[in-house]
Formats: sequence, C-alpha cells, structure tokens
Amino acid sequence: MALRAAATRSMFAGLAPPGLRRFCSTASANSFMPPPIAAMGNGEGTPGREQAPPSTNLFVSGLNKRTPSEKLREAFSQFGRVVDARVVTDRVSGYSKGFGFVRYATIEEAEKGRVGMDGKFLDGWVIFAEYARPRPERTPPQNNMSNSNGYNSYGRE
Repeated sequence: MALRAAATRSMFAGLAPPGLRRFCSTASANSFMPPPIAAMGNGEGTPGREQAPPSTNLFVSGLNKRTPSEKLREAFSQFGRVVDARVVTDRVSGYSKGFGFVRYATIEEAEKGRVGMDGKFLDGWVIFAEYARPRPERTPPQNNMSNSNGYNSYGRE
C-alpha cells in the first residue's frame, strides 16, 4: 500500500503544474523558502517600494484612530524641532484616517525622527515613519458633458 501511494505521488508530481507540485511532493512541510531579500526592495520601508528622497517632511502610518495631532507632535519633538504635525482626517466624519505628516526644521532632525520613531509604539499601535513622497501632478478634470461621439447627453453639440 505504501509503495502504491509513493508511486502515485511521484506520477502526479511530474504532471502537476508548477504551482501545485509542492502539494504532490514528498518534501517536508518545513521546507518553505522565502523570496530573496533583494527581491523585496532595498531593506528599508515598505518592501518593493523605492525609498523617497530625504526631506523635512515625514509620512507616519499605522496611527491609532484616536491619536490627535498634538500627541503626534509631542512624540516626534524629542528628536528635533517640529514645525508642523498633522493627523489626516476624513472631511465628512472628522475621524482619523490612521496616518499623518510631521515636518521638521532641518533634514538632519527629520532623519533622527524617522530612525527614532519607525517601528515604535504610539498610543498602543506600532507606527511607521518614512520620508514623504511629493504629491503627483494632478491632471485637470475633463468635460463630462460630452460623450465619446462628440455629442452631449442632450443630443446637441
């Protein structure tokens, strides 16, 4: 019986698609190999995303929904002079979106704040600090009154 099971397993292992071969193989369950570190980015910040260039503005994510801007300023001010600290909130409800921005007076202070607060606890939540990326250029809104055939929704040009 064991010989038959082994033969069946080896027969299906050769025919199975590459993604399913691990289910048909006789390798141990602990033979998982994670992807190489080089494939996960540069080793800092979010895997697979390039690091933003150093600036005085930091993006802080993972904030507790009840963390106010004053608490954010207080936590980051131990690393340098904070010019502005702001928790981003929803326009309608006023509730926190869970991220914010901290602006320092100099790039050196921003670097100290980024290194000092990245992966630390604030109000019971682990927060992540990285250099803020510049906002992408927005394209002007298009005229929504015309259809693809050139006529507006009323049948006139």
